[in-house]
Amino acid sequence: MTMKLSGLLCAIAMACALPAAHAEGAQRTVVHAGHLLDVDSGKLLSDQAVTIVEGRVVSVQPWSASSGNGAKVLNWTAYTVVPGLMDMHTHLADEMETADYGAALKSNPARDAFIGAKNAHDTLRAGFTTVRDVGVFRGFADIALRDAINAGYVPGPRMFVAGAYITIPGGGGEITGLPPGTVVPPEFRVGVSKGVEDVRKHVDFLLDHGVDHIKVIATGAVLADNTEPGVSEYTEEEIHVAVVEAAKRGKFVAAHAHGAEGIKRATRAGVRSIEHGSLIDDEGIALMVQHGTWLVADIYNGDYIDSVGRREGWSEQTLRKNIETTDAQREGFRKAVKAGVHIAFGTDAGVYPHGDNARQFAYMVKYGMTPLQAIRSATIDAARLMGKEKELGSIAPGKAADLVAVACDPLQNVECLRKVQGVIKAGETVSID
Repeated sequence: MTMKLSGLLCAIAMACALPAAHAEGAQRTVVHAGHLLDVDSGKLLSDQAVTIVEGRVVSVQPWSASSGNGAKVLNWTAYTVVPGLMDMHTHLADEMETADYGAALKSNPARDAFIGAKNAHDTLRAGFTTVRDVGVFRGFADIALRDAINAGYVPGPRMFVAGAYITIPGGGGEITGLPPGTVVPPEFRVGVSKGVEDVRKHVDFLLDHGVDHIKVIATGAVLADNTEPGVSEYTEEEIHVAVVEAAKRGKFVAAHAHGAEGIKRATRAGVRSIEHGSLIDDEGIALMVQHGTWLVADIYNGDYIDSVGRREGWSEQTLRKNIETTDAQREGFRKAVKAGVHIAFGTDAGVYPHGDNARQFAYMVKYGMTPLQAIRSATIDAARLMGKEKELGSIAPGKAADLVAVACDPLQNVECLRKVQGVIKAGETVSID
């Protein structure tokens, strides 16, 4: 049934596809950059030529040393060029968060495909050329969207997807707060797992269906009624078996973990990243440094939930939990930056509108990062989190030609990353109008 669902989603995505850009074959494209941010060295270089062939960067050199003969030249001399941005915590294939927590059950695969296509296009136009999508309610809808983008049927960022949530029954990865007697269809409960063997079975099932990573819900959630962010929902052993099974296929585990104890269990169990980390304590920070665990903290999100949630009548339970976690998360983030925890950029886009991902950069600077650190968290450091640093994350020979133009120096004004002037993904210019 799930493979039929995936095929249907791809078919619907094809029906609403925008025309794919024509491949240029071996033609050279040279981007003439007024300034270029080398995130590997941290240097801002002037008057640079980036040569692209078949979607990859082949050279980066001063414009005066380049040879543009026979090449298509893109004049970005008025801009600063940064690597394609990367968001490590998105939900592209789901509908936006609303006061109706049963909304996903009222949709259908065809509608979800259209929603995912729009979300993907909005994200790409905002300069985010790669995302790590960390869970979807309708199982495998994210796989269908990823594959449609890769096939050129719809425009969108490069996606790495989880397929479903590994979550306890009634836990933070379920659709909760429903009227008594509501029947939730099986495609919304693909990863629901109770106990070690159940976790093992469902992790293998997800891997068999082509996911890129595993998402484990280690604690309750802010947005799932009848769960509490500070309460652990899986044991260390249960999380560890997910890590072991994923590692057999060369995959990582991301752990949704708000509570201090849940963070420590997941870190000791060997997860690659802690998502949210809202109630992290000093011991948890020290453990993350010791284990090399990454923190992906959506530190803008609390403001959106408080303002929009109140205006639109989100549940009092959600608003209360959001208040209890927002300031604590930001203080924990500040401590983690100071302690040297590996940090990657992740926004939880889907709770707030897709395409406004870059809003979080200013928050990361406000809470302890330099502008360069914040930009690196969304470029080379994000690539390292995924083990893709040889392919993505910086503008360098041999890497995917993902480039973004902004009309400012983002090292002086990181907020300007919200207003991109040009986007190139894998050598193809993206329409942002």
